[in-house]
This record gives sequence, structure tokens and C-alpha cells, in this order.
Amino acid sequence: MMAFGLIALIAGTASALMFASIISGALISLVLFYLAPLPLMVAAIGWGPLCASLGGIAAAIGLGALFGLPYCIAFAVTVALPAWWLGHLVLLSRQVGRVAPDASAAEPADIELEWYPVGRILLWIAGFATLTTIAALLTLGTDADTITGTLRRGLMRLIRAADPQTSGEADQFVDALVRIAPAAATIAAMMTLTLNLWLSAKVTATSGRLRRPWPDLMTAELPPMTLVALCVALAFCFTGGLLAIVAQITTAALMMGYAVTGFAVLHTLTLALKSRAFWLGSAYAVVVVFGWPVIAMVILGLADAVFGFRERFLRSRQPPPLPIP
Repeated sequence: MMAFGLIALIAGTASALMFASIISGALISLVLFYLAPLPLMVAAIGWGPLCASLGGIAAAIGLGALFGLPYCIAFAVTVALPAWWLGHLVLLSRQVGRVAPDASAAEPADIELEWYPVGRILLWIAGFATLTTIAALLTLGTDADTITGTLRRGLMRLIRAADPQTSGEADQFVDALVRIAPAAATIAAMMTLTLNLWLSAKVTATSGRLRRPWPDLMTAELPPMTLVALCVALAFCFTGGLLAIVAQITTAALMMGYAVTGFAVLHTLTLALKSRAFWLGSAYAVVVVFGWPVIAMVILGLADAVFGFRERFLRSRQPPPLPIP
């Protein structure tokens, strides 16, 4: 029990220090800030969600005592809560059957378990990305005009600090940034949470602490109703006001979810290629360097959700049935 509490305290302290490093203003602190959920996620997957919850509570209380209540709430909502819940989902399973017992075997029969689907975990990540972005924007104001006005003034201060001789083109540039800022923040939150969860699972698997088999990521797919939710969110994007901002944030999160499934589709459709590693590496490199080609992955993920490309491809690769004698 002492070791369990010590691990929780170490994980919480590491996450709190990485989260608070943003105050320094150093460039490396931005990387540490985005990786802040990683220690708590490792604790949640390797030692259980209770370990992560204890570490997160201790870290939030410590940050609140040192820097004030806003830091405590921000850490709890954006770091501790996602790390605890996503770690819980990774280890969540249910019994779906039992292997037939052998009368001569001394040990009891193994239990067949069904683990929580990767696609549903991805949907929860999109939900957390939406929640954290909305919470961050609500700290700027409670209506659309106040939020956009605060964002615009902040961006203008940054631009004028870098170049005092600003022109009218800078105003247009800032207006464009203000319009895309909520969606961009959601995409960043979605990517960092996904990366943190993948890294934490890899760390625990390498250390032998992962208590579930590694999932087949190529089979990851979002629930069917996600497409309906995306269409509804897209429709509300044209309403205006705070509702439109929330709809844009939700749309960005769900589209990034389909981008991830698009990569899973790409991994599946390239199984027959001899130079598969080269093409996959090139696809990832183009997306990382340029950014905008991720739209192709979104389209591929949406097309697979509608037409079932992976299912058709895998069915075509199955050997034909043997003839009946």
C-alpha cells in the first residue's frame, strides 16, 4: 500500500510540474504542458485508475495552494479527469464466454474477455477535447462577442509586440485567426490526448504492466451514431453566437476522430503493398509537415464509415471456400 501511494504521489507531482512549467514561458515548457497527462495515464493503466485519481487529487490541491484556485480547476478538468477516465476505459472489460473446461486439467477454465472498443475510447477523447476547449473559452467570456473580442485583443497585442508597425492586413489576419482559433485549439487538444494515451499504453506494455492485450488499431471505428452527431453539429455551425462556437468545436473534435480512423483505414488498405512502410511513412510525414492533408484522412474515415471500405477489402482477401465434395 505504501508503494501504491508513493507511485500515485510521484505521478501527480510529475504531472503538476509539467503543467505548471508553462508559467516559465520557455519553448520546452509548451511540450511539457501538452504531455502533462502522461504520468497520470501511465499510473492509471499500469496501477489502476485509483492510483491516477489519488495522484491527480494531490496534484490539483498542490497547484491550488501554490498558484490559486484557477490553476487547480484547470488541472483537474484538462489533465487529471481525462487521465483517470481514459485509463479506466483502457482496462474496462466484460466476460463474453468461457472456454470449455477440461476434466483432466487441474486449473479452472480461462475466461474470455471483451475489452472496451478503441473507437469508443476515441470518441471519449473527442468529448474531453471539446470539454476542455469550451471551458477555456468560457474563461474569456460567456457570450460570443466577448470571447471573440478578448481573443482578438490578445492576438493583436502579440502581433504588435513582435512588429509595432502593423497595418490593415494584420487586422484581417487576426480576424481570420479568431475565427479558426476554437477549432484549432480543439484539434490540438484532441491530438495531444490521443498521443498521451498511446504513449502511456506503450510505456506500460514495455514495462510489462499492461493488463490487457494490445488492441488491433486497424479495426478502430467510431460508433455509427457519431456520423449523425457530426451532421447535427455541422448544421448548428451556421446558427451564430455561442451555440455556433460550441458546434464548431464539436465538429472539429469529431472530424479529428474520423481522421484517426482514416489512418486506420489507410493501414488496412495498404496491407497488400510491398512498399507499405514507405507509403505509410510518406503519408504521416506529409500530414505532419503540411497539416492540411489531414483533410484527406478525414474524408477517408468518413467514406469508410459510410461505405465500409475496410470490411470489403478484408473480405476480398479471405481465401475462397473449399469445394464441397
